[in-house]
Amino acid sequence: MAELKLVLNGKTVLEEIALDMLLLDFVRSQGCYSVKRGCETANCGLCTVLVDGTPMLSCSTLAMRANGKTVTTMEGMQEEAAEFGAFLANEGAEQCGYCSPGFIMNVIAMSKELENPGLDEIKEYLSGNLCRCTGYMGQLRAIQKFLKMKKEEK
Repeated sequence: MAELKLVLNGKTVLEEIALDMLLLDFVRSQGCYSVKRGCETANCGLCTVLVDGTPMLSCSTLAMRANGKTVTTMEGMQEEAAEFGAFLANEGAEQCGYCSPGFIMNVIAMSKELENPGLDEIKEYLSGNLCRCTGYMGQLRAIQKFLKMKKEEK
């Protein structure tokens, strides 16, 4: 057992956890159900969280790696998530929605990290996000429109 202290969605959390606990299981134990278990092999992106602003696959990360850091899930960025979610819906790209939280986390991180990315850069950045419903074209249109809007806001 070890003491884990981090900031989760703006709230300081101090918990005694098993050393082998995954970050995915920890954030879900804290009520962050947007973080989902998918492939458990770090290939689908469903478990994406932001650790100090950087996307991280929580299914393959020990919770103790987040000790002393800031972890953000979809629950901690509702306004931004809803803003991009509207773009997904307008392009018919939300489908079942199971993959949406991890996908949205990565798109928001990308919008802050990359300056005016082209289509190839967008595809590369999001290559770890799998969706079985949409076929990706609607998602790519939504991303491009979202990034254009963000650029115009600056």
